[in-house]
Amino acid sequence: MKILTDKYLNSYRANLSVDIEKGVEQMDKIELTPQSFTFYTSVAVMSSSRLEGEQMEIDSYVKHKMQDIEYLPELVQKPNDLYQAYQFARENKLTVNNFLRSHILLSQHLLPAKDRGVYRKNEMLVMEHKTGRIQFEAAPSGMVEEEMSKLWNDIEYQLRSKLSAEEVFYYASFIHLAFVSIHPFNDGNGRAGRLLEKWFLASHLGEKAWYIKSEKYYYLHVNEYYKNLNRVGMFYEKMDHSRADSFFQMLPEAINE
Repeated sequence: MKILTDKYLNSYRANLSVDIEKGVEQMDKIELTPQSFTFYTSVAVMSSSRLEGEQMEIDSYVKHKMQDIEYLPELVQKPNDLYQAYQFARENKLTVNNFLRSHILLSQHLLPAKDRGVYRKNEMLVMEHKTGRIQFEAAPSGMVEEEMSKLWNDIEYQLRSKLSAEEVFYYASFIHLAFVSIHPFNDGNGRAGRLLEKWFLASHLGEKAWYIKSEKYYYLHVNEYYKNLNRVGMFYEKMDHSRADSFFQMLPEAINE
């Protein structure tokens, strides 16, 4: 593997405060109804959108999707685009082409058509939404395609591998971190990275993975989320994944949500 590695897996396991295997077993007890995916996905979509500065409250968006309550278009357009991307992911295999298609869907009201599902050609400084401060410098534009090719080769290898539940969560978090660090699109990277993490979980764990409230957990711990992302470093070429465990530990905590 070129980006993902099991180098930090032992320390990850040693620091776990959640029994992932047990948590996954408990998820089997979730009663699935025709409304289940709508509810859990509405929470996921609006939580992820709130992380990116969208104003609509999570409860209001749930009412919008579950009860057909109308809101102003500017409040629901981008979340609805992301919702379509989650629906598409649920119905399709995780591949690079399908992932690019999901970005086209989620960026309908974010980017012009020419930039949807297309890797950026410009440099990228990632800013904090609240303060406007620089968080980190993403992969240089000349490296984006090569780094994404490496990441997808690693993802495909892990999709073919037989993994324990702990390994699935570890690599899902690693994929999330690596993707966001590369920041391959002109916009929608945070939303896409959290969807990619969930899609990888579902590829190994099945339907129940879509009901893990990871996006909500990240939103409820937003300061910790961004702080832990930043621990690996400010510059892509100098990022130190040995400092990523605090971020990796967040996804297992979402099982308790």
